[in-house]
Amino acid sequence: MDSNLTIILIVGIVALLLGIFVGYLIFRFVLTKIFKQTVDNAEREAETIKTQKLLEVKETFLTKKNELEKEVQQRNSRIQQIENKLKQREIALNHKHEEQVRARKEIENTQIKLAKEQEVLSYRQEELVALQKKEQQKLEELSGLSAEEARNRLVDSLKEEARLNAQQYINDIVDDAKMTANKEAKKIVIQTIQRVATETAIENSVTVFHIDNEEIKGRIIGREGRNIRALEAATGVEIVVDDTPEAIVISAFDPVRREICRLALHQLIADGRIHPARIEEVVAKVSKQVEEEIIETGKRTAIDLGIHGLHPELIRIIGKMKYRSSYGQNLLQHARETANLCAVMASELGLNPKKAKRAGLLHDIGKVPDEESELPHALYGAKIAELYKESADVVNAIGSHHDEMEMESLIAPIVQVCDAISGARPGARREIIEAYIKRLKDLENIAMSYPGVTKTYAIQAGRELRVIVGADKIDDKQIGTLSADIALRIQNEMTYPGQVKITVIRETRSISYAK
Repeated sequence: MDSNLTIILIVGIVALLLGIFVGYLIFRFVLTKIFKQTVDNAEREAETIKTQKLLEVKETFLTKKNELEKEVQQRNSRIQQIENKLKQREIALNHKHEEQVRARKEIENTQIKLAKEQEVLSYRQEELVALQKKEQQKLEELSGLSAEEARNRLVDSLKEEARLNAQQYINDIVDDAKMTANKEAKKIVIQTIQRVATETAIENSVTVFHIDNEEIKGRIIGREGRNIRALEAATGVEIVVDDTPEAIVISAFDPVRREICRLALHQLIADGRIHPARIEEVVAKVSKQVEEEIIETGKRTAIDLGIHGLHPELIRIIGKMKYRSSYGQNLLQHARETANLCAVMASELGLNPKKAKRAGLLHDIGKVPDEESELPHALYGAKIAELYKESADVVNAIGSHHDEMEMESLIAPIVQVCDAISGARPGARREIIEAYIKRLKDLENIAMSYPGVTKTYAIQAGRELRVIVGADKIDDKQIGTLSADIALRIQNEMTYPGQVKITVIRETRSISYAK
């Protein structure tokens, strides 16, 4: 029993070991087969990848190869072009060298020929000199004159002939120049006049002030005429209030006075308060406004003409030209027109048009002085321009435009001609008005020359002269003597139609303030 069990156990163990061995063999076989398949698959994939990479590398290589071949071709092409250019330059240099060699040979041949010809010429010159000496000896024997004497006579005759020919030539040139100069001068003047065309502006000595109704006339006259007398005394004009409907006439030879009176009337009527104290206040205020307008007019004129760097006082004088006239022609309009004419003419002659325009604008500043001068207006204007640092050419042009100073610059005759052109146009000026205004100014100047006189106004077309004296300088007894002296002097020194009434006014005022 025990032996059977042992046998069974041994048999079981052997069977177990045999089963394990067989299982191991089977597992190994299966595992080896799987491994082999895996290896085969891996080798196939590796081969595929290798093939793809080889293809990519080959493609990249081909691409790079093509690019390198193109670059090499381009470089070869550039090198070929450079070689061609070098060959062409070499050929050109060879040609040039050959030409230089040929030219050198030709020069050498020419020099040899010239040397031979020089020798021949020298020989012939010696022969000629010998012949000249022989002929000279024969001529001296025949004429009885030496060669030096004959030469001097010939030179003298040639000099005289040349002098006559030269004089004739100079005369022809001068005559031609005169004809051409006159023609060219007329052409330039005509072109200048045609290119600068301005309107003629003639001012009168009367301003008409329009009013809305007739009641205002009574308020302007005031009680017993005190308002109108105060306005006339403050402005220096004559106010005519007559039957003319809705109009008051302001008469004065000075346009500035008329403008101040017109503006003062406008403000007084608009304000409604019209009495002597208010009149004096408004007139003072309007006078300042007119002065500001004068300066603004001067600035605007300078800007319009493109003239810069003028002294402020010259600008103010230019603005005052607006309220002055020259033989009835507005002075500012005349100055602007002359300036434009000067600029055009200077440009035509190749001179500085800006300097010519400046001189043309300032040429009549001596006609609007703040103080009367005994000098002619051209010389006085030159003095003013020199005082305010204008250039020497401009000063000379101003002072010489009426030949009262010697012309020293090229723009001086231009200013003179353009001033004549502007004033000589038909209708530009009226001599009668200029003479009338001068007579009124002379009346006022005679009265102002007496001590104690503060203001003078010539009114009623010069038929009345109002003289305002200082109450602290002249008493009531001296008034009659002063009016008689002024009347006698006017009668002796002036020529005028009819008679002139001299009214001397002495007014005493006392002003106090209640606080």
